[in-house]
Amino acid sequence: QVQLVESGGGLVQAGGSLRLSCAASGLTFSIYAMGWFRQAPGNDREFVAAISRSGGSTYYSDSVKGRFTISRDNAKKTVTLQLNSLKPEDTAVYYCAADPAAYSERCTNRQSEYIYWGQGTQVTVSS
Repeated sequence: QVQLVESGGGLVQAGGSLRLSCAASGLTFSIYAMGWFRQAPGNDREFVAAISRSGGSTYYSDSVKGRFTISRDNAKKTVTLQLNSLKPEDTAVYYCAADPAAYSERCTNRQSEYIYWGQGTQVTVSS
């Protein structure tokens, strides 16, 4: 059974930092591209960042580029999202997801490509 479990969310003041982690089990982690998405109350879920299966390629939404960093450790089956310079508009539930990219190096923002999803972790940024 595939499981993606996010952790690291919490309450932080604007300008602060958080580090989100996603631990994967039940899948061959190294053949999956991984992504982070978020959903704020009343909004659709949106793309945040993605990383290719090898970690060699990354892709960010314009709203987080330069502030967030995605990374992965294939040996530990984890993907991490470092959130810096947080803004109140970053408040959302953050989800990690797995895309069966197989042997390509793609990292996509298309939610339809991601077949496994975690339950999410809440990030709240106060002003």
